[in-house]
Amino acid sequence: MIRPVARQDLPGLLKLLRWMDESPKRGVLAPEARDLEGLAEELEDGLVLLRNGEVAGYVGLYAFWDGAALEGPLAYREEDLPPLLQAAEKRASELHLDRLYAFPREENHTLRKVLEEADFGLLHLTYFFVKNPEGLDYPPPEGVAIRRGFPGPGVYRELYRESEEGWALRLKWTDEELWEHFQDPHVHLLVAYQGKEPVGLAEVELEDKEASVAYIGVVPKARGRGIGRALLAEAAKLAQKKGATLLRVRAHDHETGALELYRNLGFSLEEAVATYAKELRARR
Repeated sequence: MIRPVARQDLPGLLKLLRWMDESPKRGVLAPEARDLEGLAEELEDGLVLLRNGEVAGYVGLYAFWDGAALEGPLAYREEDLPPLLQAAEKRASELHLDRLYAFPREENHTLRKVLEEADFGLLHLTYFFVKNPEGLDYPPPEGVAIRRGFPGPGVYRELYRESEEGWALRLKWTDEELWEHFQDPHVHLLVAYQGKEPVGLAEVELEDKEASVAYIGVVPKARGRGIGRALLAEAAKLAQKKGATLLRVRAHDHETGALELYRNLGFSLEEAVATYAKELRARR
C-alpha cells in the first residue's frame, strides 16, 4: 500500500534513510534530517510504501525550478521502486506540474535503470569536489583585478550567460530576486575585470564551517590565462577569512576545463550525482 506519510511512519522512514546512508549505491536525494523531530519538520509532500504495516519505501516531492524534484524513490526492494515512482508521477499530475527531476548518485545503477525505463532522460552528471581552502594562492594575471560585489542584474546576466552556455537557472530570475539573493550575508560574488570589462565570476555561499562555490566561470575570450584559478584562489581566501575549513566546488560532466582545474589543484572527489528529468505535460 502507498499512502501519504504520517507521523507514525517517521521511525520506519528514519530507519530507511539510515539504511540508504550505509552505501553510495543506494544514494539519492532524500530528507537530510536524521532524527524524528527534524524529519517531521522537513517533510512536505511525501508518500510511503507499507508492507505488513512497516515502511518499506518512500518518495517525496518539493518545488524545484519549473516543476518538482523527487526525494527518492527509495526502497529496500528493487521491485518497489517503479510503483513508488508511478505514485509520485500521479501526485505530480494532480498538482498540475509540468516536469519532474530526480537526483540519484552516479553509483545508484538500480534506480537509474528504473528512471530510464520510466522515460526519465539523463541531463548531466555533477561532480562535487572538496578541499581545505588553504594553499590556493594564485594571483590574477596582469591587467586583471578581482572585486567583490554584485555589478547589477544586466551585467550579471550577460556575464553569467557568456561564462557557461549550459547555465540557465539565474537567467529566469527577476531583477528583484537577483538583488535579494546577493544581499544575503552568506552569499558573496567575486567578479574578475579586465580593465573595466567583467570577464569572469565566482559565487561563494557560506554555511557554518563550509564554503561552496556555486558558480565559477570565465568568458571564452579570456580563458587560458589563469583567471579561473585566480577566482578560485580568491574564493578560498574569502572562505578562510569567514572561518570555513572546507571548500566545496562542483562541475558538470561537460565542463572539462573546470574538472581538470579542480583535480590539478588538489581537490578530492566527494560524490557524483546524476540529474534526470521527465516532461509530464507538453510545453506551451
